[in-house]
Amino acid sequence: MAKDKVTITLDRAKADRARGLVAARSTSEVIDLALDRLIDAERLRRDIAAYRLNPPDDAERSIPLLGDSSGLADPTDWEALYPEAEDDR
Repeated sequence: MAKDKVTITLDRAKADRARGLVAARSTSEVIDLALDRLIDAERLRRDIAAYRLNPPDDAERSIPLLGDSSGLADPTDWEALYPEAEDDR
């Protein structure tokens, strides 16, 4: 993808904090990553909004019931293997 050089005004301290958080080599890399994440988040938000407008009908909600779930049974006693510590409670 072609990239263009642009001039922007930004909060330098905020850009430096972001660079440190994602270990980016440059402010340009931080902005590119931020834009990618913004685009992904906005697409997801719009997908969720569209889904809420047209929720699944009864037939679609019954699809998971068609599968074989017998393989999901797990006889392992996970609580015995990993007891909860006193300070975790």
